[in-house]
Amino acid sequence: MGKKGKYSFYVEDKALEVTERPRRFLEAFAAVLEHSNYGLPLEVYTRLSTKCSRCAASCQLYQTTGEDRDIPCHRSELLLKIFRRYFTKSGLLKARVFGGFTLTDEYLDELGEAVYRCTACRRCKSTCPMGIDHGLVTHLARWLLSEIDVVPKALLVATRVQLEGVGNTSAIPVPALKDTCEFLEEEFQDIYNRDDIKFPMDVEGAEYVFFPAVSDYLLEPDTLMGNAAVMHVTGGSWTIGTGNYDGINYGLFYSDRMMERIVKNVVAEVRRLGGKKILVGECGHATRSAWFASTFCGPDAPEVVNCLQYAWDQLRAGNIPLKEERIEERVTYHDPCNIARAGRITEEPREILNAICTDFVEMTPNRTENYCCGGGGGTVSIDEIRAFRTGLMGKRKAEQIRATGAKYLVSPCANCKKQLKEVCEDNGLDEVEVVGLHDLLLKVIDFDIGRSATDSKDAQAHAAKTEEGEGT
Repeated sequence: MGKKGKYSFYVEDKALEVTERPRRFLEAFAAVLEHSNYGLPLEVYTRLSTKCSRCAASCQLYQTTGEDRDIPCHRSELLLKIFRRYFTKSGLLKARVFGGFTLTDEYLDELGEAVYRCTACRRCKSTCPMGIDHGLVTHLARWLLSEIDVVPKALLVATRVQLEGVGNTSAIPVPALKDTCEFLEEEFQDIYNRDDIKFPMDVEGAEYVFFPAVSDYLLEPDTLMGNAAVMHVTGGSWTIGTGNYDGINYGLFYSDRMMERIVKNVVAEVRRLGGKKILVGECGHATRSAWFASTFCGPDAPEVVNCLQYAWDQLRAGNIPLKEERIEERVTYHDPCNIARAGRITEEPREILNAICTDFVEMTPNRTENYCCGGGGGTVSIDEIRAFRTGLMGKRKAEQIRATGAKYLVSPCANCKKQLKEVCEDNGLDEVEVVGLHDLLLKVIDFDIGRSATDSKDAQAHAAKTEEGEGT
């Protein structure tokens, strides 16, 4: 057996007949284990019982299908079985003496099907008595499969366009970006009679460099206008960098190698402009992937702030002037898995909504226990499985939404918005309007008070300078 590191694998060709693709998979597995921290959790998980099935009760897919293959721990066992056989001493010894499990092309096909039926929402982790993170196992399995070219075309193409093409997943060139932002500035003039609300570009030394999901520039104008309005009335120092203006990071869904490259590009853009912080727009996975900035770029990486956190801080400080009229239609809120499951961003959006709405109702369950939109883990980008996403995966979410009787469904995540709009369309929820939180903020910001306050501050500053000059 040739030594290839701590996680070398044993293959006895005649007895085990490992073919080309399984061999490549095992080589990739060995390399990932050798150069990452995945080995430690896998070593722990393989020593625990991973098939008690208590996680089934928390999985929205299993609740709909009732199929054993959709039980999270059964899915995880597909990868753990490979690890146990090829990367543990006991597995190597048993194979030498007794033979047994051999990795085959058919087994890899089964693994690929299983891990892309899962949205990696991690809801099952909370009900595992052993604390096994089945979402982490799913993520690792996807990464290993991508190293042997088993990856959905939609994810692969979007990442390739972002890294090797025009720099963003929607292939929006800089002139189109500028045209869109200029159009939105004109909308502020036409609708709100404001010609001073801008989308600043390439401002050096700004405190925040803004990275929304680039699809917002095509599909979510009200969300972007809400972002700009909040930054305007609060006097926020911000800019959009024309070198990189996409917060989307599909590497999070299938490859740590790709995720690292995209995160480093974001950090590089902030440093190019001399910015201080990364301001992420309404996107769950863009926020979660940006949180890896310090992991990939060191402790001096820019701080990451989600736009909900910024708006919440400014609202509490009294810097966002609101109209007396509140939003009267019933509003409910969807917790995106990537920002809520870890408990990082759950209360901020609720405090904002309670401040601007008269009839805010919760979905049940909610916060860290909420159901995934059904399109998580990048599956929302795979249009050919829409029936699966909005049917089997989206059933529980549709039931949640219907039970609230809400007019507005707030979802501060680009992927969730796309998925939830399709869930509503395909499940007879035509009366529900899926919006971003900043869409509603835009409706209630009082620009006149904001302008008066700004004018007053300018006048006070001018008076102070005048008095100083006279005193001199």
